[in-house]
Amino acid sequence: MENKNDSSSTDLSQFDWLQLKKDIDSEMKIESTEQKFIRKFKENPLVPIGCTVTLGALTYGLWSFRHGRSQMSQYMMRLRIVAQGFTIVAMLVGIGLAAKSK
Repeated sequence: MENKNDSSSTDLSQFDWLQLKKDIDSEMKIESTEQKFIRKFKENPLVPIGCTVTLGALTYGLWSFRHGRSQMSQYMMRLRIVAQGFTIVAMLVGIGLAAKSK
């Protein structure tokens, strides 16, 4: 009989991680993708702006290249590089400010 009780207590101890998961989940705020994007945009608005400018320059540069406007295409590719650099710097500044505030 004692052997059976020992095995049931062992079985219950194996499921402690379930209770731990429930405790962690109850403390964490669950947010949708849209809510997370809005929160991240408020934390560091320059990164999404830099990404948008990069995408716009790339798209317009490729469109210009396809239509034979090589000078505009070159200008847009240079703008894309600048926008990517701006985005990287904005990310690094955001990370630095977040680390400093914590």
